[in-house]
Amino acid sequence: MSIGAVNNATAFNVYTNYTQANSAMKENMSNLSEGRKGVEQDPAGVSISERMQLTIGGTNMARQNLENGISVMQTADSWMQKMNDILTRMNELAVEAVDDTKGSQDRANLQTEFGELQEELDRIVSTASFNQQNLLDGTLSSAVLQIGAEQGQTMNIGIQDMNGVVSSVTASGTTISTVSQASAAIGHILTAVDDVSEQRAELGGQMSRMESTISGLMTNENNIRAAESKIRDIDMAREASEKAQNQALNQVGNAMLAQANQLPSQVVQLLR
Repeated sequence: MSIGAVNNATAFNVYTNYTQANSAMKENMSNLSEGRKGVEQDPAGVSISERMQLTIGGTNMARQNLENGISVMQTADSWMQKMNDILTRMNELAVEAVDDTKGSQDRANLQTEFGELQEELDRIVSTASFNQQNLLDGTLSSAVLQIGAEQGQTMNIGIQDMNGVVSSVTASGTTISTVSQASAAIGHILTAVDDVSEQRAELGGQMSRMESTISGLMTNENNIRAAESKIRDIDMAREASEKAQNQALNQVGNAMLAQANQLPSQVVQLLR
């Protein structure tokens, strides 16, 4: 029930104080329920806060970009590990073929497996993919990642075209059908193994760099979140204390207003 003031100065002053305390208490309750300052409370702070929120969101997305980049590199490295495994087996077959005690049929059998492995290497290089992007055919030899919230904060990454790496091993002229051909194949295979291992080391370096950048972004994001919180978040303890004070003033003002409204009638009784 609202309480109106009769036309006397005391009642009006009490009513003014009462309404101010009531309004302040409502604001305290609103602030506590929202937990964040509105633009009417701190216009400059809200502006700064919104800019920080933009940076926080951009930084978080940049972290996701880097995590995707690491996933790409890990996938590519997994396929290169498979390539190393195949090359190791091809080398074993070639070494086995460099043996004059082997007959032509023996080498033919070895060449059958060797040829299948050549085809598998070609298949891996041409079809290995991540999110519909080819990994090993040079498609991602020069890729760009946005690694920050601001324009120009990018990182270049890349995966070498592996066709050139294994071309001598998968060429139709590379066979182990004779001793001399098998001997030459061993040299090609060892070169390919070295090249694949070198590219895997490059991938490892890029992944290490991206992980370091992610760590830095997380620290930066945490610092910005803490700063934004200090600017925008309500001081709960202070707000609760003010609410309790305004609530008490509201209750006292309510009682005083009722008494102030009785003053004129008390004066009339004295005049009788």
